[in-house]
Amino acid sequence: MAKIIYTLTDEAPLLATYSLLPVIEAFAGTAGVEVETRDISLAGRILAVFPEYLREDQRIGDALTELGELATTPQANIIKLPNVSASVPQLIAAVEELQSQGYAVPDYPENPATDAERDARARYDKVKGSAVNPVLREGNSDRRAPSSVKSYARKHPHSMGAWSPDSKTRVATMGHDDFAANEQSVVLPTDDVLTIRHTATDGTVTDLKTGLKVRAGEIVDGTFMRAAALDTFLAEQVAAAKESGVLFSVHLKATMMKVSDPVIFGHVVRAYFADVYREYGDALRAAGLDGSAGLAAVLAGLDDLEQGETIRAAFERGLAEGPALAMVNSDKGITNLHVPSDVIVDASMPAMIRTSGHMWGPDGAEADTLAVIPDSSYAGVYQAVIDDCRAHGAYDPTTMGSVPNVGLMAQKAEEYGSHDKTFVMTSDGRVEVVTAAGDVLMSHEVAAGDIWRACQTKDAPVRDWVKLAVTRARISGTPAVFWLDEARAHDANLIAKVTAYLAEHDTDGLDLQIMSPAAAAQHSVERIRRGEDTISVTGNVLRDYNTDLFPILELGTSAKMLSVVPLMNGGGLFETGAGGSAPKHVQQLVAENYLRWDSLGEFLALAESFRHEAQSFGNARAAVLADSLDAATERFLDENRSPARRVGQIDNRGSHFYLALYWADALAAQSADADLAAAFAPVAAALTQDQERIAADLIAVQGQPVDIGGYYRPDPAKTAAIMRPSARFNEILASLTGN
Repeated sequence: MAKIIYTLTDEAPLLATYSLLPVIEAFAGTAGVEVETRDISLAGRILAVFPEYLREDQRIGDALTELGELATTPQANIIKLPNVSASVPQLIAAVEELQSQGYAVPDYPENPATDAERDARARYDKVKGSAVNPVLREGNSDRRAPSSVKSYARKHPHSMGAWSPDSKTRVATMGHDDFAANEQSVVLPTDDVLTIRHTATDGTVTDLKTGLKVRAGEIVDGTFMRAAALDTFLAEQVAAAKESGVLFSVHLKATMMKVSDPVIFGHVVRAYFADVYREYGDALRAAGLDGSAGLAAVLAGLDDLEQGETIRAAFERGLAEGPALAMVNSDKGITNLHVPSDVIVDASMPAMIRTSGHMWGPDGAEADTLAVIPDSSYAGVYQAVIDDCRAHGAYDPTTMGSVPNVGLMAQKAEEYGSHDKTFVMTSDGRVEVVTAAGDVLMSHEVAAGDIWRACQTKDAPVRDWVKLAVTRARISGTPAVFWLDEARAHDANLIAKVTAYLAEHDTDGLDLQIMSPAAAAQHSVERIRRGEDTISVTGNVLRDYNTDLFPILELGTSAKMLSVVPLMNGGGLFETGAGGSAPKHVQQLVAENYLRWDSLGEFLALAESFRHEAQSFGNARAAVLADSLDAATERFLDENRSPARRVGQIDNRGSHFYLALYWADALAAQSADADLAAAFAPVAAALTQDQERIAADLIAVQGQPVDIGGYYRPDPAKTAAIMRPSARFNEILASLTGN
C-alpha cells in the first residue's frame, strides 16, 4: 500500500492538523493510500533526544532522523508543514512547558559547566534553529503560485499601501568588514577531512571544528563579520534614524542563522541602548543580559539585579531619547528589539514594502523606516524593490507578473550562520581551514568578538539545481535568472559550475541569464510591472527570502505557494508554506476559539503528494484524488472559503468543511473511476444536505476562551475536541472509513 507521511509540527499548523487530517485520512483511504504521521514539533524533538530522562510511556521515537533517512529513498512521500525554528527563548519556553507537564527533561544550560550540562547543551543544539529543514531537504526547491491561486489573487486583489516619491524608507547595510566582503571560497579537488582552527596571538591553537568531511567538487566557504566595524555601523544607523525622524528597525534571521544572528541582534540592542550599556554593561553582561535574547529578556532579568530598577529607568530613558523604534505590537509595547525571532527578515521586509514602506511606530501609526540589515550579501535586493516602488508606486496584484523560485538547498547547501561551523571569537588571532595534509585552504585575521562562519555546498545538488532550473524554464516557457554575483567568492565558484552544467542540457530557445542579486531584483520587478513572469534561480538563503518577498507582494501571503522538493533519489517532499503568522493565530484560538490559519498550502501540497503517488507507484486512484482536489481547491478559492478575519464567520475548521464538501462533489462527479464516484456520491449528498447545520456547529463554539493544554505540546484530547466540534461532520467522515 502506498504511504504518505504527514508531519506534526507546531503552533497554528499543528492545531489545523487536528481538523484537516481526519478529512485527508478518510478520503485517502478510499484510494488505498495510507497516511501516517511523524512528530517533528519542537517539543517532540526535545523529547526524542532525552529518552533516559523520561518514563517509558513518555518516550517517543526520533521521527526527524527517521524521516531524514526516508528522504534519501525513492519511497519518500513527505508532507512537511511549517515548524518552529527555535530561538533560544523559544527553546527555553518549550522546556519549561514540558517540565510543567511532567516531562523531566533537563534545563537548557546557557553556560554549561559540568559534563552533564555540556551533554544536555549539545543535544539541545541539535534541536534549536532550523534543525528540521536541512535533514529533510534531500532535494532542491521548486516554488510557484498555482494558476488557481494566481487567478484568485487577480480577481480578489489584496490591499497594497501607496508609495510616496518622497519616502525616506531605505535599507542600511555594512558593505565592508561583513560576511559578504570577507568571504573566501574554494572548490575541493578530492575528498578530504578538514579542520577549522584558531591560532591566538599568543600561539595557543584551538580546534574549532574537526572531522569536517568534504567531497570532491564541493564548494567550501569561510568568512567573518568584524565586531568593531559592526558596532561602528550600528551606532551610525541609530544616529541616522534619529536625525531623519524615521523608525529604527533591524531585520535578521535569528531562527535559521541561529548562531550568528542572535549575536548580531545583541550588538543592535547594545548599540541602541549605548548609554545604558556604557554605564551598566558589566553588571548586565555578568547576569547574561547582553541583549542577544532580546530586550524583553533583558527587562525581565532586571528583577534579579541589585540595581534593577535604576537600570530599568535607564532603559526607559533610552527608549524616550533614541529614535522611535519600529514595533511588533504597538498596543502591547513590543518593539522591534524585544525578541530576536519576532522580526525575521524574509517576512518583515516584504510586509514593510507592501505597507507603503512603513512599519508601525510606538504611537500606533505607520511611518517611514530605516531597515538595518547588517550583512550586505542580499540587502541590495530589498533596496532595489524599495527604489522601484518609490519611483513607480505600489504594484498592482490584478496585473503584476510572478517570480517563481528554483532554490538550491539539497544536502544542507549554503547553511549559513548556524549549526556547527559558526563561532564567536574569544581572542584575537587567525582562523584557518586546513586539509588533512595540513595545507591551509583559507585564512582570516580575526579579533575577539568577531563572528566567523563556514559553509558547504556539495557538487551533486548544484548539478541537480541547474537541471531543475532548465526543466522549469522549459515546461513553463518562462525566462530564468540565476541570482549570482561574480564579485562574491562563493558565487564566482558557483557560476563556474552553473556554466559547466548548463552545457549538459538542451537550452536552445530558453532565456537563461546570470545576474547579481540586486540587478536580478531590479530586472524582475521591471518585468513584474509589465505582467511578465521571471523564474528566480537562487541559493538557499535567497530562496528563503524570495519565496516570501514576491508572493507577499503578489498574493498577499507566502502561504499560498506550491512548494515541491523533487528529492534527488526519486522521492518527493511537499512543503505547505510559511508559518510566520502562526503564533498570533494560536493566541487568537486560545482567547476566542477562532483559528485564522489558512490551510491552502496544505491543500496544494496534498494534491501534489497524491500525484507523486500515482506517478511513482502506479496508483490510478491517487491521480483521481489529486485532480479532484485541485478542482475542489479552485472552487474553494472562487467561493472565498478561506478563513475570515473575525469571530462569527468561518475559521480554519469551516474552511476544512467546505474543502471536504467540494472535494466530495468533485469525486462524485468524476468519470475516471466509477467505484470512487459511487463511494463519494452519498458523502457529497450528506455534506450538501447538512451544510447549514455543520457550518452553524463550527461557528457556534466561537467567542469563548479555550484550553488546549499547552503551547508547544497541546493536549491531544483537548485539542481534537476543540478542532472537531461538529458531531455531524465527524459522523459523515467516519462513514467513509467504516469507523
